[in-house]
Amino acid sequence: MSAVAVLKLATPPAKAEPAAAKAVALPAPAAAPAPTLELLATEAATRRGERLRDVLRVVIPPLFGIALMIGIWALVAIKSGNIPGPDKTWAAAQVLFADPFYQNGPNDQGIGWNVLSSLQRVGIGFGFAALVGIPLGFLLGRFAFMNRMFEPIISLLRPVSPLAWLPIGLLVFQKADPAATWTIFICSIWPMILNTAQGVQRVPQDYLNVARVLGLSEAKVITKILFPAVLPYMLTGIRLSIGTAWLVIVAAEMLTGGVGIGFWVWDEWNNLKVEHIVIAIFVIGIVGLALETLLLILAKRFSYESR
Repeated sequence: MSAVAVLKLATPPAKAEPAAAKAVALPAPAAAPAPTLELLATEAATRRGERLRDVLRVVIPPLFGIALMIGIWALVAIKSGNIPGPDKTWAAAQVLFADPFYQNGPNDQGIGWNVLSSLQRVGIGFGFAALVGIPLGFLLGRFAFMNRMFEPIISLLRPVSPLAWLPIGLLVFQKADPAATWTIFICSIWPMILNTAQGVQRVPQDYLNVARVLGLSEAKVITKILFPAVLPYMLTGIRLSIGTAWLVIVAAEMLTGGVGIGFWVWDEWNNLKVEHIVIAIFVIGIVGLALETLLLILAKRFSYESR
């Protein structure tokens, strides 16, 4: 045997490489392409278009309604000849609101002072109605005996027209101003009583059972359990009451005189300034809408559905 053969036999065979070493590395997943400027601009334009459509859905229907009302008003003014049209009313409004708070005596004041006087009467009468009506509503809803006792009285007096109470106020107070406030009080109290009592009656009985087990006093039951649950109902009654009060004060002031938007309307009728009466109608509507809107926002703020 030759030396070469001995060397080949002495050399160990080469080891096979591990399978992992022979595996081919997979390419990394390709990264998502970065958004281009054109794509970003398209998305922004789409969002702006959606917002614009939402705004138009809210704004266009009321504008069409107002335009329809003004058109009908103009046609009626042309046909009748006695009712001032939109153009004449607008010209009178510019003069009237140029100085709405002038004061030339107790019976010659700007429309601003008259609106504030009416709001003051409504606030006083409404405040007294809330002080009496809301606690009474809690009692009627809480105690069945009192509910049955007052139910015939409320059912008898609630349908009576608020202006029917005005002569009683004049007889008792001997003055026009407190008589008008009394009228606001009597027309505002019923919605607050009924809505508050209904809210108390709809409180789940389980809440009251837990309060009884814990030994809570009646004061804590009212403040900790009943009041938070009844608050949405109470605010609904307040909203209904303020709308009724603002309606009634105009008619009451027409009958009692003095200072107020109702008296101002009647005084302008005596002066044959019909365009001022039309302006007063819009002012009364705007103020009433503002009052109800504020109370509606407040009611939604404290409703459970909005939380």
